[in-house]
Amino acid sequence: MIYVIATTPMKPENKDDFIKGHKACIAETLKEKGCISYEGHVSVNDPNLYVVVERWETRDDLNAHGRAPHMKVWREYSAQMKTAPTVIEIISDGKVERF
Repeated sequence: MIYVIATTPMKPENKDDFIKGHKACIAETLKEKGCISYEGHVSVNDPNLYVVVERWETRDDLNAHGRAPHMKVWREYSAQMKTAPTVIEIISDGKVERF
């Protein structure tokens, strides 16, 4: 199983639009092959930090997710709503990769 934690700092003035847009992304992602769970949350420590917690059956499924058409749409939509790039941590086989 593959775990992913993705954190994105949101611009405060775009927070509501960011969350609303991500809900559409969640709905499409949950339909993908190998998606066990995919949830978005506002951090309990920082109201402008959005945290996505994902579980995937395989790394191939996760890689396909990154190429999915709705992810391209999401990346373009959300780009101007961030104060910094998203940090992604992939946890599998006892190791953590950070991007």
